[in-house]
Amino acid sequence: MTITSLKPSTHPLAKYIDRLEAGEALLPDSPENVLEVVGILKSYGIVLDAYSRNLTYIADHQFLVLFPFFKYFNGEITLEKLLRHWWHDRINFEYAEYCMRTMLWHGGGGLDAYLDSPEFYQLAEKAVRAKLKGNVLMGGLHRLFPEFLPEQIRMLAYYSGLGQFWEVMRDIFLTLSDRYDSGEIKSIPQVVDHIKAGLVAAANNPITYSVNIGGEVYDILPKQAGLTFLADTAIPYVEAVFFRGTPFPGTVSFNAQAQQIPVGQGDFAYGALYADPLPIGGAGIPPTQLMQDMRHFIPEYLHEVYRKSCRGEDDLRVQICQTFQKSMFCVTTAAIQGLAPYPLDTADPKEREANRAYLEGWMDRFVTSRLPEVNQPTER
Repeated sequence: MTITSLKPSTHPLAKYIDRLEAGEALLPDSPENVLEVVGILKSYGIVLDAYSRNLTYIADHQFLVLFPFFKYFNGEITLEKLLRHWWHDRINFEYAEYCMRTMLWHGGGGLDAYLDSPEFYQLAEKAVRAKLKGNVLMGGLHRLFPEFLPEQIRMLAYYSGLGQFWEVMRDIFLTLSDRYDSGEIKSIPQVVDHIKAGLVAAANNPITYSVNIGGEVYDILPKQAGLTFLADTAIPYVEAVFFRGTPFPGTVSFNAQAQQIPVGQGDFAYGALYADPLPIGGAGIPPTQLMQDMRHFIPEYLHEVYRKSCRGEDDLRVQICQTFQKSMFCVTTAAIQGLAPYPLDTADPKEREANRAYLEGWMDRFVTSRLPEVNQPTER
């Protein structure tokens, strides 16, 4: 079938549109990039396993516990774990909560809409009454501030929703590593196809959440709400964490008169696809915690690449962040392909025009991102 060619795009990032229309990825294909992306996603998958388990534990077992001092212990409190916690010889679950709060703040998708619905408030009120039964002090607090506890439940629903999302992504990334180790994965397009297949397979997985109070189960996100993995957690996650994010303390002024932070949330560009890797390692920069966690699980073949760099392991977190951004552009490529209005290899002229407009919309958001940087050869 002859495919009618479109006029060349005049977009500043037109070369990436051409690449996507040709079935390629936002990240160039090379053995080095494949090694880095698969290696870092293996480490990330192990970390996501820990993050998702803890988020789920908090949602299920710390329900309306206003001072959850031991929420990071997953119910196993020992002196050894406490000492490791104080010494920071542990997984930084604070980063998982940063992502959860970023999703909660930016909203979007059916989960956000449902948590503002009358149905949610009715279910939340039932759970609150059951939890506060016999607690006169907390019952009085609830009557004085009726929005306080429902807001806590709303946040707990995001704990659960993000935990369920990361469970799927964990499996996608770890099976990718297994396929690479067995010789199945040899190119960046194959990496993207693997991720896209995983997203498509899980697209309609239901997102539900219920808690056990006094031996009785109370629904918070019932199956009847119709919330699903792709539309209601994956897409809002990409929007909140990949694109918008939140400004990092110490890097910009929070003084309104300084005008260093956009007025509208929609104009935020602090997400993973925009962040400058150089501040990584500094106090107050949330991704530092993620890079610190991933450094413990880097496969040896990737660790060797970092050791041979000009600075060796002196800037390991920065190198991990650079590699991580490469991997996130692969995940974003999978999302772009999966959400396109028509297959990107369509021969229909009208469908190709619609796809072109769709891709140019994505490129508008990439103009100030790190896309050009990840496409440059890495200097080591």
